Amino acid sequence: MTPEEIQGRILYRDALMLVINKPAGIAVHQSHPNAVSRDAHLEQYFPALQFGLPKPPMLAHRLDKDTSGCLVLGRHRKALDDLSKLFREGTMEKSYWAVVRGGPEEDEGFIDMPLGRLDQSRGWWMKPDPDGLPSQTGWKVMGRADGMAFVLLMPKTGRTHQLRVHTQSMGWPIIGDPIYGDGKVTGERLHLHARSITVPLYKNKPPIRVEAPPPEHMIARMVACGWDGSK
Repeated sequence: MTPEEIQGRILYRDALMLVINKPAGIAVHQSHPNAVSRDAHLEQYFPALQFGLPKPPMLAHRLDKDTSGCLVLGRHRKALDDLSKLFREGTMEKSYWAVVRGGPEEDEGFIDMPLGRLDQSRGWWMKPDPDGLPSQTGWKVMGRADGMAFVLLMPKTGRTHQLRVHTQSMGWPIIGDPIYGDGKVTGERLHLHARSITVPLYKNKPPIRVEAPPPEHMIARMVACGWDGSK
């Protein structure tokens, strides 16, 4: 991306924090310290987001490579520490949009399903595990169409791949998921988008709520499920 392109993805900016609309298909950071430098990752574009500060902003959390949407950056070390604490304490409110295969029979519900590692050699692959870490996700159906549903997902915890494993385990995997769904077979992109985040960053100010518009590859199916662009 050019500096203008990454700057064009800014959704919110103040003295402490940036929120950008992460594009799908790019990792947020280099996969391994010894990875080839030409491997694309989002952090390499952060110098274009300094805006006069001595150092680039830093990631306050992570999004999967194939997930798009709200990504929070701390503009300096103290801000990053404050934001990281809010994420650890679970005081951030996050919502995601997903288009799933099939869909739940009910219109809304809550998933309480602990997660553990699926494979020790791939530490970020997860599975339902009664002895795993507590993991909870609220959900609400926003619309339906033949063979799919548009779903609002509201994670109460922040486990790796939580939404992807929870939906797959409930019988309605996210369209285009290359690990827990049919993405490798269909070649489609993951239909998962970090729609909004609410950040209680300032003690004497209301929480900051930021929304990200959905990526192009999700819109057709969302519209087929009844989305009109106004929600």
